[in-house]
Amino acid sequence: MTLIIDPWFTVTELDPKTFAISEYGHWEKVHSFLLLGEEKAALIDTGLGIDHIKRITDQITELPIIVLTTHVHADHIGSHGEFDTLYVHEDDADWLMNGIKGLSLDQIRKGMARDITLPVPKSFNPFTYHPFQGIPDNVLVDGDTILLGKRDLTIYHTPGHSPGHISIFDQSTGYLFTGDLLYADTPIYAFYPSTNPVDLVNSLERVAQIKDITKIYGGHNQLGLEPIILFDVMDAVHYIRKHNLDRHGTGIHSFRSFSVQF
Repeated sequence: MTLIIDPWFTVTELDPKTFAISEYGHWEKVHSFLLLGEEKAALIDTGLGIDHIKRITDQITELPIIVLTTHVHADHIGSHGEFDTLYVHEDDADWLMNGIKGLSLDQIRKGMARDITLPVPKSFNPFTYHPFQGIPDNVLVDGDTILLGKRDLTIYHTPGHSPGHISIFDQSTGYLFTGDLLYADTPIYAFYPSTNPVDLVNSLERVAQIKDITKIYGGHNQLGLEPIILFDVMDAVHYIRKHNLDRHGTGIHSFRSFSVQF
């Protein structure tokens, strides 16, 4: 692939058929991921919507693109309107169509506006920003398989951060894409009214039991985590349950390689 130099997005080739599209100029350091099959491509999330991510995907592939939504929060659906085919889990479909629950528009706009370190396009105004709303083309359920052509993706329903949060396992590479279920450097959030700490802990336990994971790609911060982190995840699950911490208001809980906030 020709090196892509862009004023907003950073493109990292994870392998010849997998690309991270990162937004390091914003405090959330959001990652979206483009996976190429032989017949289709999957774009896992579409970022903040500060700039147009399709400008990047058009430079990488001419394959038809399916957008797989890990969850319906503004920083992961920002460029959904640029694509024709949107998939979302059934439990987040209402949020995509009718608006995100548990976060006010004012909160979302403040989050978009803060700590931006790169120039943004003239089309972006955080004070008039509105999260994407639209009707999904397909509703996902746990256990679905997405066929891209000699590349199959398995959908895991991993609620907690949102009701319809999903993680996506790439059977051909062993990559696990965890959205906002698991990442490092800043706390995993489950303190909003629309989050569920018990579900999040159950989901962490579930992904820790997936076999043959070679790399974990979360939706924020460090790009790529080694699967050894899953031992820390299981230790954290046991500790949180033992001490009855999976409740709103118990604060930030730090473990060896990640933390959560309830």
